[in-house]
Amino acid sequence: MANAVEKSCSMLVHSPVATSAAEIKEALEGNDAEAKVAAMKKAVILLLNGEQLPQLFITIVRYVLPSEDHTVQKLLLLYLEAIEKTDASGKLLPEMILICQNLRNNLQHPNEYIRGVTLRFLCRIREEEILEPLIPSILTNLEHRHSYVRRNAVMAVNAIYKLGAKGELLLQDAPETIEKVLRSEQDLSTRRNAFSMLANHAQDRAVRYLSENLEQVSNWGDILQMAVLELIRKVCRTNPAEKGRNIKIILALLQSPSAAVVYEGAVTLVSLSQAPSAVRAAANCYCQLLVSQSDNNVKLIVLDRLHELKNKHKDVMQDVAMDILRALSSPNMDIRKKTLDIAMELITSRNIDEVVMVLKKEIMKTQNKDFEKGGDYRQMLVQAVHGCAVKFPDVAANVVHLLMDFLGDTNTASALDVVFFVREIMETNSRLRHPILERMRDTFYQIRSSRVCTTALWILGEYSTGFEDIQAAVASIKQSLGPIPFFSLNGPEGEVDSGPTPVYTSTTASVVRRPAVLADGTYATQTAVEAAPTPSPLLSSTTPNLRSLLLGGDFFLGGVVAGTLTKLLLRLKGLGSISASALNQATAEAMLYIASMLRLGDSPALPCPLDDDSRDRMMVCLQALARPEDEMVQVWLDNCRTAYTELTADKLVRDAAEAVKESAKSATQPDDLIDFVQLKSKKGLSQIEIEDEVTSDLNRATGMLEAAESSNKRLNRVLQLTGFSDPVYAEAYVTVHQYDIVMDVTVINRTNETMQNLCLELATMGDLKLVERPQNYTLAPGDTKIIRANIKVSSTETGVIFGNIVYEGTGYAERSVVVLNDIHIDIMDYIAPASCADVQFRNMWAEFEWENKVAVNTSFTNCNEFLQHIVATTNMKCLTPVSALDAGNCGYLAANLYAKSVFGEDALVNVSVEKCSDGKLAGYIRIRSKTQGIALSLGDKITLRQRH
Repeated sequence: MANAVEKSCSMLVHSPVATSAAEIKEALEGNDAEAKVAAMKKAVILLLNGEQLPQLFITIVRYVLPSEDHTVQKLLLLYLEAIEKTDASGKLLPEMILICQNLRNNLQHPNEYIRGVTLRFLCRIREEEILEPLIPSILTNLEHRHSYVRRNAVMAVNAIYKLGAKGELLLQDAPETIEKVLRSEQDLSTRRNAFSMLANHAQDRAVRYLSENLEQVSNWGDILQMAVLELIRKVCRTNPAEKGRNIKIILALLQSPSAAVVYEGAVTLVSLSQAPSAVRAAANCYCQLLVSQSDNNVKLIVLDRLHELKNKHKDVMQDVAMDILRALSSPNMDIRKKTLDIAMELITSRNIDEVVMVLKKEIMKTQNKDFEKGGDYRQMLVQAVHGCAVKFPDVAANVVHLLMDFLGDTNTASALDVVFFVREIMETNSRLRHPILERMRDTFYQIRSSRVCTTALWILGEYSTGFEDIQAAVASIKQSLGPIPFFSLNGPEGEVDSGPTPVYTSTTASVVRRPAVLADGTYATQTAVEAAPTPSPLLSSTTPNLRSLLLGGDFFLGGVVAGTLTKLLLRLKGLGSISASALNQATAEAMLYIASMLRLGDSPALPCPLDDDSRDRMMVCLQALARPEDEMVQVWLDNCRTAYTELTADKLVRDAAEAVKESAKSATQPDDLIDFVQLKSKKGLSQIEIEDEVTSDLNRATGMLEAAESSNKRLNRVLQLTGFSDPVYAEAYVTVHQYDIVMDVTVINRTNETMQNLCLELATMGDLKLVERPQNYTLAPGDTKIIRANIKVSSTETGVIFGNIVYEGTGYAERSVVVLNDIHIDIMDYIAPASCADVQFRNMWAEFEWENKVAVNTSFTNCNEFLQHIVATTNMKCLTPVSALDAGNCGYLAANLYAKSVFGEDALVNVSVEKCSDGKLAGYIRIRSKTQGIALSLGDKITLRQRH
């Protein structure tokens, strides 16, 4: 523990090649410059890897110091940085005097490179005994003819002055000297270094210089402008009254040709002012960067900033929605997705028409075969248009016909989104039903996906209510089925063959049954064929769509076809506008098609046999057509439609409740300050200064409750690390912000003796990484110190932070150690509730390979109460509608939960519980994710917290 504190190091070099000190010494004593370079590199690497080479020091002084080779001199400085310069007691080693003389000679060297690298080396030296004799030479280099030397001389003065009391003693008039350099200097880098030094150590001088040169700020170089922005942030943090004057400077810098200055200026402006004009100016700058910058990483960062602005200033951001959509020109899918997500939350009645027009143009672009990832992009656009139509039903008429051209899309997911959108529009917008039905019948033959066909058939069966619509729907279905029978029984001589002549010659196909999650969260068995059948010449690309799918063994689709025909014929009978003979003929044809599908299912040549569910459904359809009963007719014609109507209405109610909840966040509180701008004294202030002052007043008026709430949350995050009887009491306040964990550890000396070299030693387990090692401190009796430690997080896997507090007390030969309690990082800090469609949830459930199954073991006796407890514990969102959960006290419950981590990981949870006869709950909670860490961490959390 004595040498546990590591010294600071500015470089890390690893080399697996082993080298002896004797070989290095021999090479250094020679006259070959290249050999000396190689030997010095090996010596530096050995020192950085922990080796001690005291025998080389004199050799280097004798043979390397006199060298005139620049590379050797650079490596010499790296060597001097890496070696130990003090003894065990902290005193400077005597041989370092030789080094001081060499450094002084380098600072007076005629070559500017030698002077520059030596000055850069002195920035990393902390021993005042070495620095003190070099101060005059360093100050002399501030006036050197070459800018490279002056630039590094300013950096050296800054580094020495930064050492604290020692540095201020060595350079008492450093701020005054650097200010003179700043006023006379012409080199941009040197001016930036000088200005940064004044901003850090003599803020008043930097502010005075900036005030005297306000007119020239916009003409300064980009690196100096960045230093100005940093100064403004520091000044406004310590003196908020200066915001008004500094905001004018930021607005001027927003016109800079440098993208980095514009970005930093926008970030600084938003951090200082919440005035609408300031937010609008920052948003315009972000939109400009979105278009002008080609780097995808820059675009993603800018989109993140726009997302933050949207969350806080939605009203202001609605004006730039069209500018944000210009980022759709990027070919990157992540950028497109983020752009659409932001823009969809900014649509209003004022910009909806323009937004939909842009989306229509982008959809038309995806029709080009050369368009990169056209199917995936089209799916995103369809979802965006769907969202627009839900919020503003009037726009549906402008886009629905365009979208229906993509019902036959080869990208099944995109086609599914289109048909789901059409289904919802048919239910919510009755004016569009007739033209949509016409278009559906015209494009039905193009649909090649089974899942899209089933939804399209349901639409035809439910919304074809008129005589002409029913006849046209039946004709479209017959056309897609083709002639019957579906296979031939006649031999070549006209005789009946002993077996059917199959249309499909199949390979060896194995039928796989696996569990699937239904929309309500319950499990069902899903049948799939692993080996696809090989089509015969009789099944060509011109085969009708429904016929080809049926011949492929898709009998679930056959059941849907039978159900659709049954609905159409029953509704046709109810109209009474057709003769009995014509009705009987149409009914007989429908029954013949259903019987043919049943017959096809008995063929042994098909890839998979007719399943029992589909067979039962077709038989029920035949029974309904042959002997229709009033109760059965009501079920077919009314109850099915009513169920979907209730589902759609419930979805609209939930969306409206979410919107109300979201808008309530920005609602003002009672007794808020009402500020009349017209009555305020202008005093020569600009409009943005007045707006900023009003906004600041409002923040002060409404911030009381938020401050109290945040204080309570902070108290809940305080963790005790040591006991009250320990000589050192420590407690930590842990802050988690996405990829960073900040620990503010408060340490109190509870003894009557001074603690020297007190150090907080931390170690991590899991995907946590300590960024820097805290330094040593001296604590007087009863004194308190707050030590900050930064930790990086790379995944949601549960991590542990553990460590000790080590210190030296008076009268103790060895250091004392106080062991700290472990800190477990909670996964709840990384995940947030999120929403996704049922189809997307089921697709991810089938795709994700990591599953953690947790048995229900709880004292809860009510299923809904247990579900709410799990939702609150896991910080997830319940996707299952409340209406489905509260539908009677049936004794069982199934629900889907969803959340997303800050690292972009999806967390899926399925809760299935039932109430046993003894009143206890039983069942399982299944967790699925793409990575193992989040599944295990969530499982552990649920296991610990599923009881009361």
